[in-house]
Parts: sequence; structure tokens; C-alpha cells
Amino acid sequence: MIRIFQQDNRATKIIFGLIIAAAIVTMVITLVPGIFNDDTATNAALFATVRTPGAWSRLIGGSTPITMQEVQAQTQRQMQQQHLPDYALPFLINRVGQQQVERAVLIREADRLGLQVSDDDLRRELSSGPLSQYLFPGGKFIGDQQYMNFVEQFFGVGVSQFEKEVKEDLELQRLESLVTGSVTVSDSAVRTAYLEQGQKVKFTYAVVSGEDIKKSINPSEADLEAFFKQNAARYASAVPETRKITFIAFDDASLPGGKPQVSEAEIQAYYNQNLAQFKVAEQVETRHILISVPKGADAKADAAGKAKAEDVLKQVQSGGNFADLAKKYSDDPGSKDQGGKLPMMPTSGLDPAYAQAAMALNPGQTSGLVRSQFGYHIIQTVAKQPAHTKTLAEVHDSIVAALESQKAAAAAQNYANQLVAQARKDGLDKTAQAHNLHVVTTDFIGRDGVIPSLPDSTALLTAAFGAAKGAAPQSATTGEGYAIYQVLDVKAAHAPDFASWKSHVIDDYRDQKAPELLNAQLIKLADRAKALNDLPKAAAEMKLTVKTSDLVGRDAQLPDLGSMSGAASVLFSLPKGGISGPINEGPNGTVAQVVDKQEPTPEELAKNLPLTREKLLDQQRQEAFGLFAASLMQRYQQNGAIVYSHKQPGGLP
Repeated sequence: MIRIFQQDNRATKIIFGLIIAAAIVTMVITLVPGIFNDDTATNAALFATVRTPGAWSRLIGGSTPITMQEVQAQTQRQMQQQHLPDYALPFLINRVGQQQVERAVLIREADRLGLQVSDDDLRRELSSGPLSQYLFPGGKFIGDQQYMNFVEQFFGVGVSQFEKEVKEDLELQRLESLVTGSVTVSDSAVRTAYLEQGQKVKFTYAVVSGEDIKKSINPSEADLEAFFKQNAARYASAVPETRKITFIAFDDASLPGGKPQVSEAEIQAYYNQNLAQFKVAEQVETRHILISVPKGADAKADAAGKAKAEDVLKQVQSGGNFADLAKKYSDDPGSKDQGGKLPMMPTSGLDPAYAQAAMALNPGQTSGLVRSQFGYHIIQTVAKQPAHTKTLAEVHDSIVAALESQKAAAAAQNYANQLVAQARKDGLDKTAQAHNLHVVTTDFIGRDGVIPSLPDSTALLTAAFGAAKGAAPQSATTGEGYAIYQVLDVKAAHAPDFASWKSHVIDDYRDQKAPELLNAQLIKLADRAKALNDLPKAAAEMKLTVKTSDLVGRDAQLPDLGSMSGAASVLFSLPKGGISGPINEGPNGTVAQVVDKQEPTPEELAKNLPLTREKLLDQQRQEAFGLFAASLMQRYQQNGAIVYSHKQPGGLP
């Protein structure tokens, strides 16, 4: 996986040092006349170049190029991971480029501080870090080929690039630890933070419906016409492009020669060539009772968890019903309500200690205590299945189906190619007649339209909207075959006339006016409620519905208010009886009056202080490292150590 060459050859080092010295002299002689020139700014293939600040560093420290290809590849990966549309590419690519520049700057600073990561460090990370369960299941490496496949499938890069990025990530973690190692938070800050976070409030709130506001907006014809004219640019291409398409189509059932036949020899060959896909991993079905012991717990907590687990085990061994005991005692929320039952699953996806114990039992047997990373388990094996390869008889029918599908797909593609060639020569009409097919011509249809005569017209419409009017016939899949098509005519996107678009204009008018009117209603309600010191009475005067919440914390979500950590968080700062101003997030708005407030109990405070401390520390570390990175970027830019290949948006040089 990782080749490491570690040699302690003094002669080699001396020779290598002389070569470097000679290279430096040569560089000085060659480069002094233009030593401070920007030799990369005109390189169109680069996004930017990063070098260490300082004249001598520029000469001997080399530079880090950030290529447009790297930036584009990373941008595409982020778009796929976040499921962003293609049109987001231009907006995202510069941000990704800036992230790559900052990463390069931080890496160079980490290198300068001697925080480099070795191959041994990388191996330890891959074999014991978060990816170890995939790369080293049960402590055994999956092999070079599967490793390569895993990296390409889940990260979209080659192994060398993946390992380079992992090394850089580890190096950046070391840098962050170095920079933020002295960050602390005081006990009083932790206490204050949890007292604030742990507060709960109960309140009444009146809802002003955004939909009701919209329905109350009844503009005149003149208002709508004026709005339509004022927003002419908005409607310039409101009527989307449409196209008239003519095509002939066939499905798999009408292929010349009928349904493809599959021989036993082909089935056997397919089985022999694809044995890997018929392998069944070792699997086990179990019930378990988990007594949770948090990772990193001290000896006292571990002993308490073990004692509790031993007590439950005694009840099991004394004839207690395993499922009932699991429901009563298990700390596994995913299985306790099912009596501790887990489905049949590969042992590679289980904790190694759990898997080993479960496979050592016969169905119906129960283990002693088993320690895993999650705590103490009592395991009952329900069924187990060793790793094996399915026989040809077991998979015969599925292979037949797969081969028939492959042959049918190939035959359909060949037939489509034949029809395309003939249609380009003789035209669609003559081609249809020669093959007993029917020519269909659509009305003008939109890109997201539907052609009723086809099983699936999505691919055809996508292709047709990318083809030129009158272009030679082409083919597109229909889900159950192919269509050979031409674009007869195109109506470009255009502005509608007012009369035909009036219903859309009314909706747009209401959408624009509603927020202002909604806010005005909320201000009126809040002012009246404060004057009366009674929200329900003010709401009744305005014929609004009043609701009452339960006692809720900042992590709650409520209908009409959304997250209590958003605009509604103002309620936590109000005294009992206090009335809020407009709370306006989303389509509706509210005004609320605090009915009750509850502070955390001493027990809750003591229990949550450690977690609160960690959250505050994480926040402080992120802020500290962010300031460090910003300061470092500023120093590099001021010293001309970041050179962009072209003018960047946002005022960057």
C-alpha cells in the first residue's frame, strides 16, 4: 500500500547535498536578473501560486502551484457531495480556489515548523483511524486492489493523491493543535454558557398567517399591469423554449430476431468470470443487551458499568427472558425496543470483539460479558452463516436474466445505430416504412414535458433540446428501447403578453407585497399586546389564533416559529410576562408572551458542564485557528507570496 524507503547512507547524503548546493548556485546565476519577477502570473492553467515569504525563501523554497484543473476537480466533488446543480459551478469555483490557496499556505507554515507526516504516520492513521473499519476490517488489510477501488469510489481520486491529502490533513491537525494548545475556558464561562443554554421557556404565541395575508391582497387590473411593466426584465423569458420533434421508436419486444437466447456455456462462463460477486460474507444474526460505558471512561465508571452488566447476566443465566431484559436494561436505542434483536449482518460491520464472540456461539447460545468500544454486551446468537460462494444452481436464473438483459441492450443499440444511419440517408418516413415503424410528430413541447407514447421521454427531450433545428437524425433511449428523432422547429423562450400571464403576475405581486404587510400586522399586534400587557386579549381583538408551548429549550423546533435557536431565541432573554416583538422567519410570523421560565437544576448543571466545556473549547479553538489562518494569509499576501493567475472576484489581487 505504502512503500517506504529509509536508508542511512552518509555518502549518499553528502553527494545529494553537493548536488543541491550546485543547483542553488546555478539558480542564482540564472535567475538573479529577474529574481523577483512573477513567473507564473501569466500561466492560464494556474489558479494561483504560493511560496514562502522572503527573498531567500523564494529562491530556495520552491512554490506550490494551485492548478485550475485541481480547483475544478475539487469543485465538482463538492457539488456532487452537496447535490448542487451545474449552474452553481461558477459561483463555487472561486471559493474552492481560495480554500485551496489557504490550505497551501497553512501546509507551508506547518512544513516550516517541522510538522511533516511520515509514511509510518499515514499507515497508523489508515489502520487505526476512522477509515480503519473499511480498510482494515478485523485488523486485516483489504488488499491493494480493493484499497484502490475504495479510494476511487468514495473519494474520486487515485491512491497517491488520496494519501497525499490524508498526510496534509494530518499535518494541518498538528498545526491546529500547536496553535490552539493553550486555549482554555474558565469555569465561570462554562457555567454561564450552560445556564444560558439550559434555560427553558413556556409561552403563548399568536400566529399571523402569510397565506391569509396573501389572500387579502387584491390588486386592481391597473396595479397588475403596472407591476408587469416594471418587472419586464423578470418576464423577458418567462415562457420557456419549446420544440417540435419528430421520431420513430421501438422497444425491446420489437427487436429483429426476437428475444436474445442464452446458452448454458455462456452462463457457466459468466459465473466463472464473476465469482467475486457471488461471494457471501460471514454474517450473524444476534440479540444483545448493552450496558453502555462511554469511550475513555475512568476506571470507576467502567467498574460500575461492568457490575451492572454482571447483574443482568445473572438474570439471563437464571432463566430470565432475554428480550424482556433487553427492553428493560439495554442502552442500545436501536435494538432495545425489539428485545435487543439485530438483523443478519456481515461481521465486518460489527465491533471485532462483538463479532468474534457472536460467531463463537451456536444458535440459541448466550455469551458471558463481552467488552467492545461501546461498553459491555451480553450476546445471544440467533443464526450465523459462514463466508461462502453461491453455487451456479443458486444463481443460474439471475445470470440468465443478466445475460439476456446485456444481449438485449446490445441488440437494441445496434438496431438504433442501423436506423440512425438509414434515416440520415433516406429520411425518417422511408426508414419507418421499411421497418414497419410509426412516425410520431409532437406539438411544441417544453424541456420538462412528457411524450405520452413513450415509456420515458426524459432522455429524448434532454437530447432534443441540445440538438440544432434540422440536424441529422440521432438516437436517445426511452427506457424500454430507443427513439430516432429530429428537431423540426424551435420556439425560443420569450416574454408573455399580460393577459396570458395574468395569473402568474397576481401570484408574483402578492409574493412581493406580503412580507411588508405581514410585518406591519406583527408590529400592530406586538404594540397592542404590550399596551394591554396581554397577548391573548390583543390577538382576540385581531381574530388571531393563540397557541401555548410546552417548556422548551434552545434545541426545540416549533410549528410557525421554527428553531428556538433562531429568531425565537429572543424569548430566552425576556422576563416572565415579557412580550416579544415580531418573530418573522418563514412564511408566517408570530408574537409571543413568556408564561414561565425554568433554570437548569444543580444536577443538570453538574452533568452537562463537561460537554459544555468541550463545546466552548472547540468554539474557541476554531476562532483562534481562524484568526491565525487569516493573519497568515494577510502576511503572505502583503509579501507577494500568493500570486494569482488572473484578477479574482472580491477585490483580491
